[in-house]
Parts: sequence; C-alpha cells; structure tokens
Amino acid sequence: MPADLNEKVNRYENLLRQALEKAEFAPIKDSHMYAVANDFHTMARSYYEDGIYFVHHEDPVNALICFSYGHAWLDAGARLGVFRVDDDTLFTI
Repeated sequence: MPADLNEKVNRYENLLRQALEKAEFAPIKDSHMYAVANDFHTMARSYYEDGIYFVHHEDPVNALICFSYGHAWLDAGARLGVFRVDDDTLFTI
C-alpha cells in the first residue's frame, strides 16, 4: 500500500513543531557555538513556517520537504551538541 501523503505531512509537521519546542540551546550564551545553535534553530523554524505556507496553499509535497529539512537542521544540531535533547522519538540521539 502506498504512503498517504497527507498523513505524512501532518505527522512530520507535528514532529518538527514538537522538536522546535524541545531543542534547548546547550552552549554558553554569547559564545560562537550559541550563535551556531541559533542559526540551526532559525533555519528549522523558517522551514517550519514555509511548510505551513505550503499546507495552506495545498502543496503537500513541498510542505513535507520543508518539514523534513527543518527537522534535519535540528537533528544535525543535536548531533553536533548545540542542542540539549533527551527524546529519541524526536531526535536521532
């Protein structure tokens, strides 16, 4: 049975929204790595907002791409150590 695109869009939007809420900056404020964490979080938030735009414009393929890319930024930040995370459902840890 083929994947249900709308189900995937809803699931990935939910995962990214939750991950954005849980990705806590790990570095010391005003450090270079704090700036990196901020950049990664900003990219993830921007992809989330773009995904919502595509959902509202009935473009589920691009919405799914945005939610996936946004989540990848948070996962990369978690692996790099710029986010303190403890949820192995939302992050690759």
